[in-house]
Amino acid sequence: MMLINSGGTGEAQEEACEASFEDWQAFDRAVKDAGIFVTGHSLADLTTATVVRVDAGGRRTITDGPFAETREVLGGYYVIDVPDLDAALDWAGRCPGATGGGSVVVRPIAEFEG
Repeated sequence: MMLINSGGTGEAQEEACEASFEDWQAFDRAVKDAGIFVTGHSLADLTTATVVRVDAGGRRTITDGPFAETREVLGGYYVIDVPDLDAALDWAGRCPGATGGGSVVVRPIAEFEG
């Protein structure tokens, strides 16, 4: 799984974002053409988010966005089916989200028996 983080929120994020819509379309097409695409989605703007926290007593606290400035914001993800970590890192390096102050976190999906 590739978790795509933008460089943050607000003005700093807008300045850092170098990838165009066309860059994203090309990457998406390349992943699909390579036959490794499983699923993926871009997430809606951070201001649409809602956070739920449950304390030790079981009480819920719900917080709506927008949120304070952060260093990174999860913007979307791809699940790809590749043979090994090196291949996943190669695809992560091609991802437009890895440019302009953003990052792509590569993590395997846990497998459970039963």
